[in-house]
Amino acid sequence: MADEKQRGGRLVEGRVVKAGGEKTRVVVAEHRTPHELYGRGMKRHTKYVAHDEANESQVGDLVRLRESRPLSRTKRWRLIEILAKASD
Repeated sequence: MADEKQRGGRLVEGRVVKAGGEKTRVVVAEHRTPHELYGRGMKRHTKYVAHDEANESQVGDLVRLRESRPLSRTKRWRLIEILAKASD
């Protein structure tokens, strides 16, 4: 896992919103961008389908993802680490 953190590729942080299939997680990352005309900050979100090899993350966890080769039709990201567990 230590060498996994040093590899290249984009990093994304987001919250797990769906733990559907085995070893698959849907993560939502929120970012703020200015409105094109008015300049006011707007919240936008992007959904990423990620591979969780250890199958350890749950819905509500804050996680870090790294871009990887295509693993399936929609999976293009790997879960690197869990930053914060969901509070029950």
